[in-house]
Amino acid sequence: MSQEAVAVLEKFYVAERRYVAAGGSGKADFGEVAQYLDPGIVLYSAPGLPYGGTWRGHDGMERFLGAMSDAWESMEFLEQRQVVDDGQVAMFLRVRFCARGSGRELETTLLQLNTVRDGLVTEFRPYYFDPAAVTEVLSA
Repeated sequence: MSQEAVAVLEKFYVAERRYVAAGGSGKADFGEVAQYLDPGIVLYSAPGLPYGGTWRGHDGMERFLGAMSDAWESMEFLEQRQVVDDGQVAMFLRVRFCARGSGRELETTLLQLNTVRDGLVTEFRPYYFDPAAVTEVLSA
């Protein structure tokens, strides 16, 4: 199960980056992303982020990724490491974001705790190392 969980997450991340780069809802196919998500998916994003809040179900994830697409034109994963315990996967991610409005870049790290069950992601819990930097780059 542990390698399967990592493989599902890696495929999700590829689909997520494509969706965001294309501009989100109405410009990209959410079906490519949704195929990796359980219908009861929940994403918990820190309230201080421009896309903070609790996002539930496929509809919630599509709205979340729409907010991410409004914020970022690209996300490049510079480094990924994972710690796996059955269907629980902690991902260390070093990411370079490029702001859609300003073109400003932010290189940051985050830890994302994920749960994968029966080949689908059921939960995301991202923790940004510096959420204030995200807000600062996007407010410029």
